[in-house]
Amino acid sequence: MADLRVLIWDEQTQPQSVYPEFINGALGKHLGQVPGLTVSLARLKDPEQGLSAAALAATDVVVWWGHAKHAEVADEHAERVARRVREGMGLVTLHSAHYSKPFKLLNGTPCGLGGWREDGEPTHMETLLPEHPIAAGIPAAWDVAQDEMYDEPFEISEPDAVIFFARWDKGETFRAGCVWERGQGRNFYFQPGHETYPVYEDPTVLRVIENGVFWAGRRER
Repeated sequence: MADLRVLIWDEQTQPQSVYPEFINGALGKHLGQVPGLTVSLARLKDPEQGLSAAALAATDVVVWWGHAKHAEVADEHAERVARRVREGMGLVTLHSAHYSKPFKLLNGTPCGLGGWREDGEPTHMETLLPEHPIAAGIPAAWDVAQDEMYDEPFEISEPDAVIFFARWDKGETFRAGCVWERGQGRNFYFQPGHETYPVYEDPTVLRVIENGVFWAGRRER
Protein backbone atom coordinates (compact mmCIF):
# COMPACT_ATOMS: atom_id res chain seq x y z
CA MET A 1 0.00 0.00 0.00
CA ALA A 2 1.26 3.48 -0.84
CA ASP A 3 2.39 5.78 1.97
CA LEU A 4 0.06 8.44 3.31
CA ARG A 5 1.15 11.77 1.86
CA VAL A 6 1.42 14.30 4.68
CA LEU A 7 1.80 18.06 4.19
CA ILE A 8 2.90 19.93 7.32
CA TRP A 9 1.87 23.59 7.10
CA ASP A 10 3.41 26.23 9.36
CA GLU A 11 3.34 30.04 9.34
CA GLN A 12 6.90 29.91 10.79
CA THR A 13 6.64 32.59 13.46
CA GLN A 14 8.17 30.51 16.27
CA PRO A 15 11.42 31.47 18.03
CA GLN A 16 14.24 29.52 16.40
CA SER A 17 15.90 29.30 19.79
CA VAL A 18 13.24 26.67 20.57
CA TYR A 19 12.65 25.27 17.06
CA PRO A 20 15.73 25.91 14.89
CA GLU A 21 13.96 24.46 11.83
CA PHE A 22 10.56 25.80 12.87
CA ILE A 23 7.71 23.60 14.03
CA ASN A 24 6.98 22.06 10.65
CA GLY A 25 10.67 21.18 10.35
CA ALA A 26 10.65 19.52 13.76
CA LEU A 27 7.45 17.61 13.04
CA GLY A 28 8.62 16.76 9.55
CA LYS A 29 11.86 15.31 10.86
CA HIS A 30 9.93 13.07 13.22
CA LEU A 31 7.02 12.06 11.00
CA GLY A 32 9.35 11.50 8.08
CA GLN A 33 10.85 8.59 10.01
CA VAL A 34 7.49 6.92 10.65
CA PRO A 35 6.86 3.94 8.33
CA GLY A 36 3.88 4.49 6.08
CA LEU A 37 4.23 8.29 5.85
CA THR A 38 5.77 10.48 3.16
CA VAL A 39 6.18 14.04 4.39
CA SER A 40 6.48 17.43 2.70
CA LEU A 41 6.59 20.91 4.24
CA ALA A 42 4.76 24.12 3.39
CA ARG A 43 4.84 27.62 4.81
CA LEU A 44 3.01 30.91 4.55
CA LYS A 45 5.79 32.44 2.40
CA ASP A 46 5.60 29.75 -0.27
CA PRO A 47 3.93 30.40 -3.64
CA GLU A 48 0.17 30.23 -3.12
CA GLN A 49 1.06 30.00 0.58
CA GLY A 50 1.95 26.34 0.07
CA LEU A 51 -1.73 25.53 -0.50
CA SER A 52 -2.03 25.29 -4.27
CA ALA A 53 -4.64 23.03 -5.81
CA ALA A 54 -1.86 20.78 -7.09
CA ALA A 55 -0.21 20.52 -3.67
CA LEU A 56 -3.47 19.64 -1.95
CA ALA A 57 -4.45 17.17 -4.66
CA ALA A 58 -1.20 15.34 -3.87
CA THR A 59 -1.91 15.33 -0.11
CA ASP A 60 -3.78 12.82 2.03
CA VAL A 61 -3.42 14.63 5.37
CA VAL A 62 -2.54 18.24 6.24
CA VAL A 63 -1.00 18.94 9.65
CA TRP A 64 -1.55 22.65 10.44
CA TRP A 65 0.21 24.85 13.00
CA GLY A 66 -0.55 28.57 13.14
CA HIS A 67 -0.60 31.32 15.74
CA ALA A 68 0.01 34.95 14.80
CA LYS A 69 -0.81 35.16 11.10
CA HIS A 70 -4.17 33.47 10.67
CA ALA A 71 -5.56 36.55 8.92
CA GLU A 72 -2.79 36.46 6.31
CA VAL A 73 -3.95 33.12 4.92
CA ALA A 74 -5.95 33.95 1.80
CA ASP A 75 -9.64 33.08 2.01
CA GLU A 76 -9.44 31.17 -1.25
CA HIS A 77 -6.63 29.01 0.09
CA ALA A 78 -8.47 28.30 3.35
CA GLU A 79 -11.60 27.42 1.42
CA ARG A 80 -9.56 25.12 -0.78
CA VAL A 81 -8.28 23.25 2.28
CA ALA A 82 -11.77 22.97 3.79
CA ARG A 83 -13.18 21.77 0.48
CA ARG A 84 -10.49 19.10 0.16
CA VAL A 85 -11.29 17.89 3.68
CA ARG A 86 -14.96 17.54 2.77
CA GLU A 87 -13.85 15.61 -0.32
CA GLY A 88 -11.81 13.16 1.77
CA MET A 89 -8.51 14.73 2.86
CA GLY A 90 -7.59 14.59 6.55
CA LEU A 91 -6.71 17.62 8.69
CA VAL A 92 -4.77 17.58 11.97
CA THR A 93 -5.10 20.98 13.65
CA LEU A 94 -2.55 21.80 16.35
CA HIS A 95 -2.69 24.18 19.31
CA SER A 96 -3.54 27.78 18.33
CA ALA A 97 -4.58 26.64 14.86
CA HIS A 98 -8.04 26.43 16.43
CA TYR A 99 -8.22 30.02 15.11
CA SER A 100 -7.05 29.03 11.63
CA LYS A 101 -9.41 29.77 8.76
CA PRO A 102 -9.76 26.14 7.59
CA PHE A 103 -10.62 24.93 11.09
CA LYS A 104 -13.19 27.70 11.56
CA LEU A 105 -14.72 26.96 8.16
CA LEU A 106 -15.08 23.29 9.03
CA ASN A 107 -16.56 24.09 12.45
CA GLY A 108 -18.84 26.95 11.47
CA THR A 109 -18.19 28.52 14.89
CA PRO A 110 -15.84 31.21 16.29
CA CYS A 111 -13.54 28.54 17.84
CA GLY A 112 -12.64 30.95 20.65
CA LEU A 113 -11.42 30.19 24.17
CA GLY A 114 -12.63 31.00 27.65
CA GLY A 115 -9.10 32.04 28.61
CA TRP A 116 -5.40 31.28 28.32
CA ARG A 117 -2.14 31.67 30.24
CA GLU A 118 1.38 31.48 28.81
CA ASP A 119 3.20 30.74 32.06
CA GLY A 120 4.53 27.32 31.13
CA GLU A 121 2.88 25.31 33.87
CA PRO A 122 2.37 21.56 33.40
CA THR A 123 -0.70 20.30 31.58
CA HIS A 124 -2.29 17.22 33.12
CA MET A 125 -3.78 15.11 30.35
CA GLU A 126 -6.38 12.36 30.71
CA THR A 127 -7.14 9.84 27.98
CA LEU A 128 -10.93 9.57 27.92
CA LEU A 129 -11.25 7.06 25.07
CA PRO A 130 -8.36 4.60 25.31
CA GLU A 131 -9.97 2.38 22.66
CA HIS A 132 -9.83 5.12 20.00
CA PRO A 133 -7.04 4.68 17.39
CA ILE A 134 -5.63 8.13 18.24
CA ALA A 135 -5.11 6.95 21.83
CA ALA A 136 -3.18 3.80 20.85
CA GLY A 137 -0.09 3.50 23.03
CA ILE A 138 -1.00 6.58 25.10
CA PRO A 139 -1.15 6.37 28.92
CA ALA A 140 -4.40 6.85 30.80
CA ALA A 141 -2.90 9.92 32.47
CA TRP A 142 0.18 11.89 31.44
CA ASP A 143 1.70 15.37 31.70
CA VAL A 144 3.04 17.88 29.21
CA ALA A 145 5.86 19.44 31.25
CA GLN A 146 5.44 23.05 30.05
CA ASP A 147 2.79 24.55 27.85
CA GLU A 148 0.21 27.30 27.49
CA MET A 149 -3.09 26.89 29.34
CA TYR A 150 -6.38 26.95 27.43
CA ASP A 151 -9.70 27.16 29.29
CA GLU A 152 -13.31 26.35 28.48
CA PRO A 153 -15.66 27.33 27.03
CA PHE A 154 -14.13 26.19 23.74
CA GLU A 155 -16.39 27.58 21.02
CA ILE A 156 -16.41 24.62 18.65
CA SER A 157 -19.15 22.53 17.10
CA GLU A 158 -19.99 19.43 19.10
CA PRO A 159 -17.16 16.92 18.56
CA ASP A 160 -17.94 13.41 17.41
CA ALA A 161 -15.66 12.33 20.24
CA VAL A 162 -13.40 13.90 22.89
CA ILE A 163 -10.34 11.69 23.25
CA PHE A 164 -8.14 13.77 25.59
CA PHE A 165 -9.06 16.14 28.40
CA ALA A 166 -6.66 18.64 30.00
CA ARG A 167 -6.52 20.12 33.50
CA TRP A 168 -4.26 22.68 35.13
CA ASP A 169 -3.33 23.19 38.78
CA LYS A 170 -5.22 26.49 38.97
CA GLY A 171 -8.46 24.74 38.05
CA GLU A 172 -8.86 25.29 34.31
CA THR A 173 -10.09 22.47 32.07
CA PHE A 174 -10.15 21.95 28.31
CA ARG A 175 -11.26 19.44 25.67
CA ALA A 176 -7.74 18.89 24.41
CA GLY A 177 -8.27 16.23 21.75
CA CYS A 178 -11.41 16.32 19.60
CA VAL A 179 -12.44 14.65 16.33
CA TRP A 180 -15.02 15.31 13.65
CA GLU A 181 -16.13 13.71 10.41
CA ARG A 182 -16.58 16.45 7.81
CA GLY A 183 -18.14 15.21 4.59
CA GLN A 184 -15.82 12.48 3.35
CA GLY A 185 -12.90 13.77 5.44
CA ARG A 186 -11.74 13.80 9.03
CA ASN A 187 -10.43 16.53 11.37
CA PHE A 188 -8.48 15.99 14.60
CA TYR A 189 -7.76 18.94 16.91
CA PHE A 190 -4.98 18.54 19.51
CA GLN A 191 -4.29 21.31 22.02
CA PRO A 192 -0.64 20.98 23.20
CA GLY A 193 2.01 22.96 21.34
CA HIS A 194 2.76 26.55 22.37
CA GLU A 195 5.75 27.78 20.39
CA THR A 196 7.91 28.99 23.30
CA TYR A 197 8.16 25.50 24.84
CA PRO A 198 9.62 22.35 23.23
CA VAL A 199 6.30 20.51 23.33
CA TYR A 200 6.95 18.82 19.99
CA GLU A 201 9.94 17.01 21.49
CA ASP A 202 7.67 15.18 23.95
CA PRO A 203 7.42 11.51 22.85
CA THR A 204 3.81 11.15 23.97
CA VAL A 205 2.73 14.30 22.12
CA LEU A 206 4.50 13.07 19.00
CA ARG A 207 2.84 9.65 19.28
CA VAL A 208 -0.58 11.30 19.50
CA ILE A 209 0.17 13.33 16.36
CA GLU A 210 1.36 10.20 14.54
CA ASN A 211 -1.84 8.41 15.52
CA GLY A 212 -3.89 11.43 14.48
CA VAL A 213 -2.31 11.48 11.04
CA PHE A 214 -3.12 7.81 10.44
CA TRP A 215 -6.67 8.26 11.74
CA ALA A 216 -7.28 11.37 9.63
CA GLY A 217 -5.91 9.51 6.61
CA ARG A 218 -8.24 6.53 7.28
CA ARG A 219 -5.29 4.19 7.56
CA GLU A 220 -4.52 1.59 10.20
CA ARG A 221 -0.99 1.61 11.57
